[in-house]
Amino acid sequence: MKQWLLGKKAGAVVAAGLLASGVLAGAAAASGSTGPAAGSGLVLTMESSPTNTLTDSFNPFSTTSAAYLVAGTSFIYEPLLQFDAAKAGVIYPWLATKYSFTNGGKTVNFTVRTGVKWSNGSPLTPADVAFTYNLVKKYPAINTGGLEITGVKTSGDVVSISFPTAQYTNLQNIASVYIVPESIWSTVGNPATYVDASPIGSGPYTLGTFTPQGFTLVKNPSYWQASKVRIPTLDFPAYASNTNAEEALFSGQAQWEGNFIPNLQKLFLSKSKYNSAWEAPLNTVTLEPNLNRFPLNQLAVRQAISLAVDRTALSTEGEAGLEPPATNASGITLPVFNAYLAGSVAKDTLSPTPDVAAAEKVLEAAGWTKGSNGYFEKGGKELSFSIADPTSYTDYAADAAIIANDLKKAGMDVTFDGLSVTAWSNDVADGNFDSVIHWSNTGVNPYSMYNGWLNSALDTKSASGDYEHLSDPAINAQLAKVAAAPTLSAEKAALAPIESYVATNLPLIPLVYGVAWSEVNGQKIAGWPTPQDPYESAQPATPTNEVVVLHLYPRS
Repeated sequence: MKQWLLGKKAGAVVAAGLLASGVLAGAAAASGSTGPAAGSGLVLTMESSPTNTLTDSFNPFSTTSAAYLVAGTSFIYEPLLQFDAAKAGVIYPWLATKYSFTNGGKTVNFTVRTGVKWSNGSPLTPADVAFTYNLVKKYPAINTGGLEITGVKTSGDVVSISFPTAQYTNLQNIASVYIVPESIWSTVGNPATYVDASPIGSGPYTLGTFTPQGFTLVKNPSYWQASKVRIPTLDFPAYASNTNAEEALFSGQAQWEGNFIPNLQKLFLSKSKYNSAWEAPLNTVTLEPNLNRFPLNQLAVRQAISLAVDRTALSTEGEAGLEPPATNASGITLPVFNAYLAGSVAKDTLSPTPDVAAAEKVLEAAGWTKGSNGYFEKGGKELSFSIADPTSYTDYAADAAIIANDLKKAGMDVTFDGLSVTAWSNDVADGNFDSVIHWSNTGVNPYSMYNGWLNSALDTKSASGDYEHLSDPAINAQLAKVAAAPTLSAEKAALAPIESYVATNLPLIPLVYGVAWSEVNGQKIAGWPTPQDPYESAQPATPTNEVVVLHLYPRS
């Protein structure tokens, strides 16, 4: 149930050299995935997040489509480049064979791969790539990365995308846009509302069957890497809760999941030598307040919440000890990004235990007084709000109950609003909530995380980020400076004011450091990434799950 994005930290020259080495060449050799041919009838059942019934939509730009909710989009539609979330600096050529920066980093040039076909058999061309980026430029609602595109040009097999500022640190965000066929999408009207029930993509799979309870994807015979597709069918059931998904994994009905599982060793890992899990810390889980609503638009309230929350209980009880308490108010994921922690925020530590007295003192200093019912009020309004999350996200539901209990002790009337995944996703996208527990974007540096949190360009009618509705031109400008940073030292310097802003203003309240949940039943299928062979993250929710599946093969 984690959204995933990846930032870039590799120089253009180095990355171009990596691209020249060929698609998946080094990783495939390391993992041994040049194994047997496709297993006839073999099905990989995977689950990235519990959900309720699905809507027949495969729009790659929609965060509420069926494909997005169960992480199936990346098997149908593909980006220009793929990035290894588990190993910084590793970039795979995909629909582009190479890239370069020109114009002082303001223009990125992609050489489009030849010989690629759409799943209907027609060729994928540079014109399709240019059309896609112009579509993103024209329609803010599908610009899920907040790209400030100023122009798109083609010259032969090269597509050049220009921006008002340098984009060295923002390569992954740019290169991860799903490419769509102009012949179809030029006639759909508003791409944000297009259902796309019969998707035509360039990926290794096409839509097989669909029901509201799940869908299957089958091998695309036109795929440009067809020899690497050794798993003929992917199955995406709609499991109603973590518990339902776990039962499927334990019984062998599912082979790849990305879920919170308490007692993982006892319930799963000890049952078979083929069972494995890899849960690397990758992001920061926060309480995201709706800054457009009272009382969470009050800084003192957010400060009091941060003081009153028991992060140790969230870690040990809500997350079964698998996600450690967040320790710095900047939200920067530690220890993953220790090197990026600015000296200006090093002292802004978060207590692992609640301090109710300090929380009440902050509220009283801001003019809040306790009413006869024990809850604070100000100007005739009670300090009351809800935390909305899916009941099927059993860890987040537990976290919300813990937070509500903690805050009641500090004079705040807080409740948990348990929703279906579909209803919650819609509410998050359109801002219909008081607060939510949510994961951050994941990347090899902090840029993607902060961009997803704070970039107001993402706050659209169907938001793909900035869910708290922060609108600060100075922060947007500072994010642009981070994206433009040509070196690591410049990137750190540009990040420091953003880290300080978050620590001081708490537009998000850090709770725990999230991990990349991944559980594998490998009895029938081999070739999975591991900490020893990190050719990619093992989390099924990532868009690079396509890279993983192309490494898999039937176990002999």
